[in-house]
Amino acid sequence: MPTSLSVGIIGLPNVGKSTLFNALTSNQAAASNYPFCTIDPNIGVVDVYDPRLEQLSSLSNSQKIVYAAMQFVDIAGLVAGASQGEGLGNQFLSNIREADAIVHVVRCFESPDIVHVAGRVDPIRDIETINLELRLADLQHVLGALARLEKQAKTKKEWGPLVESLKRAAAHLNENQPISTLNLNEEEKECLKPYPFLSAKKILYVANISENDVPHMDNALVRQVKAHAEAEGQSVITICAKLEEEIAQLAVTERKSFLDSLGLEQSGLERLIHSSFRLLGLITYLTTGEIETRAWTITEGTLAPEAAGKIHTDIQKGFIRAEVVAFEDMIAYQGRGRAREAGKVRAEGKEYVVKDGDVILFMHHYKS
Repeated sequence: MPTSLSVGIIGLPNVGKSTLFNALTSNQAAASNYPFCTIDPNIGVVDVYDPRLEQLSSLSNSQKIVYAAMQFVDIAGLVAGASQGEGLGNQFLSNIREADAIVHVVRCFESPDIVHVAGRVDPIRDIETINLELRLADLQHVLGALARLEKQAKTKKEWGPLVESLKRAAAHLNENQPISTLNLNEEEKECLKPYPFLSAKKILYVANISENDVPHMDNALVRQVKAHAEAEGQSVITICAKLEEEIAQLAVTERKSFLDSLGLEQSGLERLIHSSFRLLGLITYLTTGEIETRAWTITEGTLAPEAAGKIHTDIQKGFIRAEVVAFEDMIAYQGRGRAREAGKVRAEGKEYVVKDGDVILFMHHYKS
């Protein structure tokens, strides 16, 4: 699994994508009342804040804390016809193809000062416009591949399953259905693995509201988006991107009191980052010592040796066992030593599936 996981932020022009991205990162993307003000994808790496690290660090007197990180890519606004090259469509679609998941920002606010590319605010139409472009881009991709492969499959019989899998994908897309709803057997999944379908990616919808809808985070447009996402099996979070941009400009020490004054428990950005993390099926295990306390990112279901490999491949190769303490036990017993005395330290082998919040010390042979 790559260490740099990427989430693409997409949406129609003027829905608040770049404003949201500016709040997420220190990189100031050009936020403007014009479509296509963001031409090259802006990339920002953000920390996945985890209060557990601070608690472990205080136990270990760590010199530094290293949080898990995620990469967000601000992809310029798509428009109807993007799959045919409208706007700067093909370039943007290729940027989305490289992302591991998609955050789709949907405008759920009215404003006479910010023009809507289609003339009026309608979040469901906006969602369907972009989802159609993703499906059309996939269909174009599949048909192009089939045009090349069908001729060659006549002489290379081993390519038959790939061609049949692509035909199934094409038929599904022609029925205006995303690849995410196509039931594939294991052989078909393997055949289609090299094709990063846009409509197969997991999506988190971000309903962007006005400051007037804070702190309730709700309005009639948001409810439409939630109903639509539920029907698709996708998730939604509600954020006021303009407010988040203002919060991000405050000193860290001032943010909590400002959120309290608004009646909010945590910033929308924290919810977005953690929701994106979960969207990708990620968890973190923790290590702590005098040098540093760190969160290590792995996918759910990762075995102990693979998790060790995140630190160094030599630890994975020489893996003996993992000495595991649950985070709660580390705090309750004030460290590994007392947790061991209480019988809360476990020795786990190569088949152990690492859990979120495991505090791990890996035992390994040094390979020369």
